[in-house]
Amino acid sequence: VQLQASGGGLVQAGGSLRLSCAASGGTFRTYAVAWFRQAPGKEREFVAAIRWNGGATYYADSVKGRFTISKGNAENTVFLQMDSLKPSDTADYFCAAGRGLIVSSMSSSNQYRSWGRGTLVTVSS
Repeated sequence: VQLQASGGGLVQAGGSLRLSCAASGGTFRTYAVAWFRQAPGKEREFVAAIRWNGGATYYADSVKGRFTISKGNAENTVFLQMDSLKPSDTADYFCAAGRGLIVSSMSSSNQYRSWGRGTLVTVSS
């Protein structure tokens, strides 16, 4: 499955953005889908994940309570709603898909085989 992330942009601190991850060549039906982010000069870090079947979710502590990962109505779209954004959320955001049953154990990037290009989120202070 090929992935395409979109929805990034420039927003002021405290604002909101919604990122989309669209799959082509397949659906998310048998996957766990995650968002990772990478800020300049930093390592890629886990943000959130959702298991398509059942809808279980898992979040990094840094975004818990502010970000929400969800499934779209079609089986090929996942969203990341980002509220109360902070300058520290500035990064390239990537979506990824992998085979896994327990999303709380899927916070490592090497567990995901399919990756989309990043979409840049910039939060100004």
